[in-house]
Amino acid sequence: MKYGIRTDRGLKRQLNEDNCNVLVGYPDVPTCFVIADGMGGHKCGEVASKQAVDSVCNLLLKADWNIENISELLNGIITRVNDEIYNFSLLDEATQGMGTTLIITVIKDNRLYIGHVGDSRVYIAGADSIEKVTWDHSFIEELVKNGSITKDEAVNHPNRNLITRAVGYEPDLQVDTYEIDLKENDIILLCTDGLTNMLTEEEILDIIKNNEEPQLACDTLIQNANNKGGEDNITVIVGKI
Repeated sequence: MKYGIRTDRGLKRQLNEDNCNVLVGYPDVPTCFVIADGMGGHKCGEVASKQAVDSVCNLLLKADWNIENISELLNGIITRVNDEIYNFSLLDEATQGMGTTLIITVIKDNRLYIGHVGDSRVYIAGADSIEKVTWDHSFIEELVKNGSITKDEAVNHPNRNLITRAVGYEPDLQVDTYEIDLKENDIILLCTDGLTNMLTEEEILDIIKNNEEPQLACDTLIQNANNKGGEDNITVIVGKI
């Protein structure tokens, strides 16, 4: 497994409310990627995203990886982190209402396991295609699902940044999980919406195809997102099987 990781403030935001980490090379722990995007426009988004990533990584390192149901494990980890952040937010008026998107991916035995909340995304890219694996928990995604608007109309919709689920925002949380078989040369991409609001999926695939080293792909993706305006924080993790 080769991987690259990078987070960037972008050109318009004063703070970087994104956070990310990778767990690679730990004994008896599979490769894990974690990404979080603090809720824009809310208090202490950067606090929520950092707390989420730190807590998730600690729990992943302590987990029993001999269990059969990894999706259930990820669900439990995200639920526990949601409780931690929500209870922490109640201690101070300054932190009330904070929250974050969260994605955990685990690669074990040629299989990808995903735990997901919010509108950060996981893609799998092949030689000539890119597939969005996760469904955004957003107002716009619901409109696309029920046929009210098209995918093209969603790109520039004024409410495209409104999310319907976030870690730490409410005491009860529904977590989505996914399991996918991986093939040799598959490329896994985790990203926040600072990337996908600036670049199309075709542009993302083209950059990944033309930059074989995952770190160079991450750097080029962020550079191109900033070249298009860099309107939000941008975080990217690229893993190549």
